[in-house]
Amino acid sequence: MKSPVVKRSIVIAGHKTSVSLEDAFWDALKEIAARRKATLSDLVASIDSSRTQGNLSSAIRLFVLDHFRSSNRDVAAHPVAGE
Repeated sequence: MKSPVVKRSIVIAGHKTSVSLEDAFWDALKEIAARRKATLSDLVASIDSSRTQGNLSSAIRLFVLDHFRSSNRDVAAHPVAGE
């Protein structure tokens, strides 16, 4: 059975590194970068520089989770009129 985790290479801060992520997290990360009008490398570099522990793959997963949790809280706190 094929593992749902895929190892991908990315260049951050001028050096090549690899992260192992499930497709759903990779797709979400690309979506966040596009919404912020940032490159994927810049977003991952930001995540890398702000992490305090753990590996980069875990830091990315937690970043994506936090991003969408925060988005859901914002929507719940400010519902669209008429809904």
